[in-house]
Amino acid sequence: MLSKNQLGFLYMFMSICAFSLMDVIVKWSVDYPIGQVLFFRGFFGIIFYFFVIPRDRLHNFYITKRAGLHFLRCASGLIALVAIFIALRKLPLATVVSLSFAAPIFTTILSIFLLSEKVGVFRWLAVIIGFIGILVITEPGISELNIYYIFPIIFCLGLSYVAIAIRQLSSTEPVWLISFYFSLSITILSLFTIPQGWVMPNFNHLILLSLVGVFGGVANLWLSQSLKYAEVSLVTPLKYLALVFAIIFGYFIWDEIPTIKTLLGALLVIISTLIIFRREIYRDKIITSKTTND
Repeated sequence: MLSKNQLGFLYMFMSICAFSLMDVIVKWSVDYPIGQVLFFRGFFGIIFYFFVIPRDRLHNFYITKRAGLHFLRCASGLIALVAIFIALRKLPLATVVSLSFAAPIFTTILSIFLLSEKVGVFRWLAVIIGFIGILVITEPGISELNIYYIFPIIFCLGLSYVAIAIRQLSSTEPVWLISFYFSLSITILSLFTIPQGWVMPNFNHLILLSLVGVFGGVANLWLSQSLKYAEVSLVTPLKYLALVFAIIFGYFIWDEIPTIKTLLGALLVIISTLIIFRREIYRDKIITSKTTND
């Protein structure tokens, strides 16, 4: 029988694998419009969540008293998703994954303005280290005026607000409902892109495109389960396995070899996010200790 931390570790590992496979399929799908790929991500995500909705909520699963916050979460999530889809098609896989690690840096900054959180010296140091890492990774792209390097940054900004919105929503809303509304919003948005010219996939491609939604759906659920069962400090470092997978897939499928600058920048971003996570854990322990003593 696995302990809670072991279960959380396993769920995080499976989540990373699923997200990595989804990224590979999105990068492969260059012959299909992004709107069409978004449809598969949203529609098959919806189907998946119907299997995890509790039976006693099937008749009214959609009811929420926080529609406005759901809308903001979905809007920011859509911006992030479209941005990362574009980036995956236009940039090396390892570069995109490395830049995506910077999301907690932007979350720290946004939390100051949206949650009125106080950020200490260590977290500001982490932010500075992280931005240096971003500059190291993107410098070649900026010097060559490669506009596509901006899309992983847009993804990080969108995901940063998503993290804050989910933190607020999860106090009253179940995880599956938050994810369901996001998948629904993806599907609705994608339908507006039909006039741009969708492509009829063959059977094999249909299966692969459908897996974008399946992998995306289960990855989000497994991520939530991981954070539910295990200590954040235990499972968070596992996220960086995604870079290992990206390097392996990028090399064997697209002959991509990450540059020294990409790896160095990724290391700085990883150090930055680890500092942020450690300070978050320390702060939570202090708050818990004060609450217990009061």
